[in-house]
Amino acid sequence: MSEFWLISAPGDKTNLQAWERMNTVTSKSNLSSNSKFHIPDLKVGTLDALVGLSDELGKLDSFAESVIKKIVQYIGEVMEDSKDKVQENLLANGVDLISYLTRFEWDMAKYPIKQPLKNISEALAKQVTQIEADLKTRSAAYNNIKGNLQSLEKKTVGNLLTRTLADIVHKEDFVLNSEYLITLLVVVPKSSYVQWQKTYESLSDMVVPRSTKMIAEDAEGGLFTVTLFRKVMDDFKAKARENRFMVREFYFDEKELKCEKEELMKLASDKKQQYGPLLRWLKVNFSEAFVAWIHVKALRVFVESVLRYGLPVNFQAMLLQPNRKSVKRLRDVLNVVFKHLDEVAAASIMDPGMDIPGLQLSNQEYYPYVYFKIDLSLLDGS
Repeated sequence: MSEFWLISAPGDKTNLQAWERMNTVTSKSNLSSNSKFHIPDLKVGTLDALVGLSDELGKLDSFAESVIKKIVQYIGEVMEDSKDKVQENLLANGVDLISYLTRFEWDMAKYPIKQPLKNISEALAKQVTQIEADLKTRSAAYNNIKGNLQSLEKKTVGNLLTRTLADIVHKEDFVLNSEYLITLLVVVPKSSYVQWQKTYESLSDMVVPRSTKMIAEDAEGGLFTVTLFRKVMDDFKAKARENRFMVREFYFDEKELKCEKEELMKLASDKKQQYGPLLRWLKVNFSEAFVAWIHVKALRVFVESVLRYGLPVNFQAMLLQPNRKSVKRLRDVLNVVFKHLDEVAAASIMDPGMDIPGLQLSNQEYYPYVYFKIDLSLLDGS
């Protein structure tokens, strides 16, 4: 199960005994895998500042999560035919996400702890905002190439009535630079080949005898050339249509055909050249964004623990990975172990119909202990 619970409770002697009880019960009954989550001694600041920061961090948490999801989704789009390999590209500081989480260490170099909490929060917000802006720019450039290439490639599929003829026709198939003569291309259904050969010369006056040749064929029919005088072209087209022979509006232009082929090759080359650097950027910045997100979670635990348990700072944070089948049982165990921290909240969990006076928490999860969820299933679409 790729859902984790990041929780904290006071770190005094009584509560450390509660931790031991919780660890013993959860491991014996296989309710969850637990590991300590180390948060360094951060600068507390004022209570007012902490209350304001709590709200800002909640928004930053959601924002960072949304950016990470965008990166994962885009890695899937870029990898196209290898979508099953997306997961192996999702690493944080070079290790898989679960290992990073369970062995979390605060990055002192990136986020120095001697500065105020607000500064750390702002640095994290700036970093994630920049990653999102860069993702927009890079994805737009790549999508533009990919879109243009796809629209050109679409022209090379489909039937002979609609597809491009650039890769089918050759100069020698046409009478060119003639004042009087023109070569038309006609799509003839397979069932009408014999009829075409018998009748094309008589569909109008001035059709050059024995001038037809099939130059391409698909499942539905064939593409035939026919040469005639320019002045009977409209009459020939009308008569051909009456016989279910469709004349393609195509005039051989060597320069134009060459440009179309070159554009296709250039776009395919551009896409190939951009693929590697783009995927590398996505992997690096997924890691950066994920690491930032977990630091935001750590900040939230710190701030909420100080607000909940008071000063001096003394709490223990723990990361739990619940067993999928035991989520409710685990929640009950935690509630029993830590109910002394907030008897009213604990009672309301046991009795969901009970209101806590003055506490408007109908839309959010509230427990006797500090609790935040880290849901990695958001990243695998499961």
